[in-house]
Amino acid sequence: MLEAAKAWARRLKREVHAVWIAARDPRTPWLVRLLALAVAAYALSPIDLIPDFVPVLGYLDDLLIVPLGLWLVLRLVPAAVLAEARAAAAAAASRPSSLAGAAAIVALWLGAAVLLLWWLWPAGA
Repeated sequence: MLEAAKAWARRLKREVHAVWIAARDPRTPWLVRLLALAVAAYALSPIDLIPDFVPVLGYLDDLLIVPLGLWLVLRLVPAAVLAEARAAAAAAASRPSSLAGAAAIVALWLGAAVLLLWWLWPAGA
């Protein structure tokens, strides 16, 4: 059962990436692009509509909103665009991830947080 859940999560991640790629394709209608960008952004965002600490409802949005949004976008994106986006997402998933790239992103976020704290911290304190 755990392996099935992991496989579903990998498929879901690959589909979100494919939707992101399809949203940037000029052959995708603009309204579908907006919906695809919203679904991909929500799926990848650490901020949820309903916070995870809310009992039951916190995880319900992750289990319902993302898959239903993906389903809707996948039905609306043109088939040729979706096939190319899925192929690109599968190719990207097979590439090795870069530990140095991840470290650079974390360093950028930490630097931004330090600058924000420095900017917000009262000068006289």
